[in-house]
Amino acid sequence: MARLLAVIVLLIPGIAAAYGIKMMRDSLFGIPVAFMTNMTFQFIFGFVLMVLGVGFFGGFLLRRDQRKGRVQERFQLPPEAEQKKDD
Repeated sequence: MARLLAVIVLLIPGIAAAYGIKMMRDSLFGIPVAFMTNMTFQFIFGFVLMVLGVGFFGGFLLRRDQRKGRVQERFQLPPEAEQKKDD
């Protein structure tokens, strides 16, 4: 059940990032999206969706790997954060 929940949590930002890339592509080719009136706003909104989706996905993976100890030394959690995790 936990794995299914994790997949769903990652699927939503992934879809948002993909739709953001599509919106940016469509604005470059001049294809309007129904709810956007201006191509510049469409590109900016698509860029924001892409950055948020990829950022959430990357942060989720980084945090998971930090807990498992699979990251480089510079990405390790500080010692006080590890103590709070144990409480």
